[in-house]
Amino acid sequence: MVLYFFYGLFGLINSQSMLSKLKEQKGKIFISVLIVFCFGLIRAFEKSLFYDPFLEYFESSAKNLPLPKIESFKLFYNLVFRFVLNTVLSLALIYTLFRDKGVLSFSIFLYGFFAIILFALFFIIVGYFPENTWLLFYVRRFIIQPIFVLLFIPEFYYQFQNLKK
Repeated sequence: MVLYFFYGLFGLINSQSMLSKLKEQKGKIFISVLIVFCFGLIRAFEKSLFYDPFLEYFESSAKNLPLPKIESFKLFYNLVFRFVLNTVLSLALIYTLFRDKGVLSFSIFLYGFFAIILFALFFIIVGYFPENTWLLFYVRRFIIQPIFVLLFIPEFYYQFQNLKK
C-alpha cells in the first residue's frame, strides 16, 4: 500500500492504468508471444529444416579450416526460404505491435533492400574471399536470424513516442 501511494503520489507509475492497458492489449500480447515462439521453433529445428553446411562449420572450433563444400543452388534456396520465414514473422510482429500500414510498407522496403545487399555479399564472400570467415559469419547471421526486427521495433516505438508529444 505504501509503494502504491508513493508511486501514485509522485506520478511515477499508475498501476491501475497499466493493468487496464495490459487487459486491453491481451490479444496483441498473445499474438506477439506466439510469433516469438515461432522464431524459437525455427531456431530449434534449423538443422532438420534447412540445408546449411555452415551451421556445423561455425559451431566447430576448427574455423581455420577451409570452408565446407556447398551446393550453391540448394544453399541459396534454403537461405532465401529461412530469410523469408523470418521476414514474414518479423513483419507480422511489427504490424501486430504498431497497427500502421506505413510502418509495415517501410519495413517491407527495408527487408527487401537488406536482402539484396546481404545475399550479394554472402555469395561474393563465399566465391571470392573464402578465407574471410568472420565476415561470412556475420553476414550469414543477418540472413538467418531475425536481427532486423530487434533493431526496427525499438526505432518504430521511439518514433511513435515522439509523434505523441
